[in-house]
Amino acid sequence: MAGEEPPQLAEVFPDSAAAGAALVGRGWTVAVAESCTGGLLGAALTAVPGSSRYVRGGVIAYDNDVKRALLEVDGDVLERHGAVSQEVALAMARGARRRLETDVGVGITGVAGPGSEEDGKPAGLVYVAVATPAADRVVRLDEDRGREANRAAAVTAALRLVLDLV
Repeated sequence: MAGEEPPQLAEVFPDSAAAGAALVGRGWTVAVAESCTGGLLGAALTAVPGSSRYVRGGVIAYDNDVKRALLEVDGDVLERHGAVSQEVALAMARGARRRLETDVGVGITGVAGPGSEEDGKPAGLVYVAVATPAADRVVRLDEDRGREANRAAAVTAALRLVLDLV
């Protein structure tokens, strides 16, 4: 309806507050490395008041050159597995963690859509990785929900993975 306020990011992604509370509880910080989500995870995390206590920063690494230069993703890994792969998602998470000197790194790479990539990887294929001092984990999303819903699903998966590992 006209005149209604759009939902706030913290309302759209309620796990962002829970993830923040878990990080604060451990005394940990987080950094994000995002490709297909284009900063949406960082926006969801920082929509929570007080997030400056645990969010150090992030990198939007849409281009492979940025993945290599800023996140130290090995060019051989990109060549062998492609940018949309669990190996690259994990390398992005580890790179964000290392480069931004945090306890937790999150990496997201995928095909938001609407179409598939040149290498045939379909829209909706997304890899979300979280790297922590104790464990690393990657999840794969396969369902094509449409561009914005694919991005939102990736952010939700990332927040839940942070909750699981923190």
